[in-house]
Amino acid sequence: MQEQSTGAMLAAARESAGLTVAQLSANTRIREVIIQAIERDDPAENDFYTRGHVKAIAKAVGLDPEAVVHVYDQQHGGAPPPVRASDVFRADRGVRLGERRGPTWTTALGVALAVVVVFGVVRVMGGESDRVRSAGVQHATSAPKVPPNRPFTEAPARPPRQAMAIAKGDLVVVKVKAKRSSYLNVHDAQGRKLFSGTLKAGASSTWRAASKVNLLLADAGAVSLQVNGQDLGRIGDRGEVVRRSFGPGKQRAR
Repeated sequence: MQEQSTGAMLAAARESAGLTVAQLSANTRIREVIIQAIERDDPAENDFYTRGHVKAIAKAVGLDPEAVVHVYDQQHGGAPPPVRASDVFRADRGVRLGERRGPTWTTALGVALAVVVVFGVVRVMGGESDRVRSAGVQHATSAPKVPPNRPFTEAPARPPRQAMAIAKGDLVVVKVKAKRSSYLNVHDAQGRKLFSGTLKAGASSTWRAASKVNLLLADAGAVSLQVNGQDLGRIGDRGEVVRRSFGPGKQRAR
């Protein structure tokens, strides 16, 4: 199966979100002609801003920006090399040192004397006011007052979220095994990142979260899944970008 291009993926996600090119342009402040070129996989040659446009468009249509840029880099020969500062900032002409005049010794001596005078005036005017008088001060204790015949008890500690999830039976366990290297992005129900990176070929990893696990696969055909002990196998084809959410209990097949 032919791998889906980044432009086709972004166009499909935009249509799925019910957005026109004009609406997407208004949301991202990216010109329509640029969006259309990216969706045709025909961005401007050596465009320094293309990766940033791809990331902004992916976020606006509901895709994971980092995952989409990762796929874009793989399809376009890898991430661009860093730009050296010396290549960006080039002086058109040399600086003639003779034109710059530094401060004279007379000016520096005058500034130093002014600082000394100000410091002395502050010390004289301050007197003893800058000393802390602690005589006769009683330090109050911070122990709480407990009413008579009522023992003081600490508030019970709240159990962690995962322990509560286990007690209610809504813990989600997702295990991913990679047949070949693939980029993954894993979040819990609150949007907290559990993992973001490349799972190498032959490796496997397991994540646990309360209520839901959100998973994005940059190459769904490269990995197999097991959710809550249920073997789901592959949930997509080679090169297919897939987003899935898993909750507690039995999961639907692909």
